[in-house]
Amino acid sequence: MNLPIKGRRLQAMTAISFAVLAAIGTAGYLGLHSQRVQADVPAASPAVAVSAAVVQQQDVKTWSSFSGRLEAVERVELRSRVAGAIQSVHFREGALVKAGEVLITIDPAPYQAEVDRTSAQVMAAQSQLVYARGEQERATRMLADHAIAQRDADERNNAARAAEASLKAAQAALQTARLNLGYTAIRAPVSGRVGKLLLTTGNLVSAGPDSPVLTTLVSVNPVYASFDADEETVSQALAELGDAGAARNRLADIPLRIATSTEQSFPAKLQLVDNQVDGKSGTVKLRASVDNSEGVLMPGQFVRIQLGQAHSHPALLVAEQAIGTDQDKRFVMVIDKDSKARYREVHLGANVDGLRIVTTGLHAGERVIVDGLQKVQPGAAVAPHMVPMQSPVTAAANS
Repeated sequence: MNLPIKGRRLQAMTAISFAVLAAIGTAGYLGLHSQRVQADVPAASPAVAVSAAVVQQQDVKTWSSFSGRLEAVERVELRSRVAGAIQSVHFREGALVKAGEVLITIDPAPYQAEVDRTSAQVMAAQSQLVYARGEQERATRMLADHAIAQRDADERNNAARAAEASLKAAQAALQTARLNLGYTAIRAPVSGRVGKLLLTTGNLVSAGPDSPVLTTLVSVNPVYASFDADEETVSQALAELGDAGAARNRLADIPLRIATSTEQSFPAKLQLVDNQVDGKSGTVKLRASVDNSEGVLMPGQFVRIQLGQAHSHPALLVAEQAIGTDQDKRFVMVIDKDSKARYREVHLGANVDGLRIVTTGLHAGERVIVDGLQKVQPGAAVAPHMVPMQSPVTAAANS
């Protein structure tokens, strides 16, 4: 059927409209699908900002730490050497005293009387000896003139010898009496700090080793620091001194650090390494002499002791904060040339001035993360900010 010209035009326009709408729909679908595909592709993760430091090799002395106690070089329990009543006390408890200083006086009156008595006996014995020697000389002259019998001369000689012996006995008794009188003044046998007075004025005390302790006295400077160290550490320290025979004569060359619980340090030198290893603990007893010229250290006080090597050795050092823990392993994050974090297991040695020795797992010149370790996963991109390798204490002081 032939449509009019107007009808054919309307039909053509309708077909064109459907074609345009179909094209628009297809384009919209393709655009939406493209957006969905793009949304499904994850964006690249930004690099994590971290602080990193370069591992450097340094010559260091390793230190081994131990706990110990201070001991007085000289410790004296003061007891009376004579019996009697305490007459007076001449010291203040806890004060420093000098050797020879009188600390306590025992009533000297009975002992002064004994000195007077024995002194009189000496005088009597001296007079008797003078008389006996005079008789001896007379008998000798008379015997030469045959005016006396030999027996009488012998008796006078014996009398002179007996008088001489009596004088010596009297003199010995006088000396003993004077010693006992001197013992009534109880003096400090060494210089040091005196302790608490255990018996006060008026108390009766006995004499001898079983007599009560009146007070104690400890020397102040130097003091000993005694501690136990494992045999391996001791053997290494001695081996570094060279010849085994002469090593014990050079103990003072082994570096030593001693500090109290307040971190105050004091000069010290190793003074003794015992001659045997404890079979139960595997340790050796050591003793250091500690300078206490200021008198602040006390016997029995707890101290921390660090025993070092006599010579320096090259070692790789990293900061403690660069070391992570993975169950029973220790690791660091090494930054490779592509600025990617790489997991690296390490084995650690001793602590040196806040830094840790790494025995295996690292090489000098490598970069390790020292701050931000908890934010980084192995293989992650990082943006390192380079800082010096330093201990946490030093880092805090510089911040």
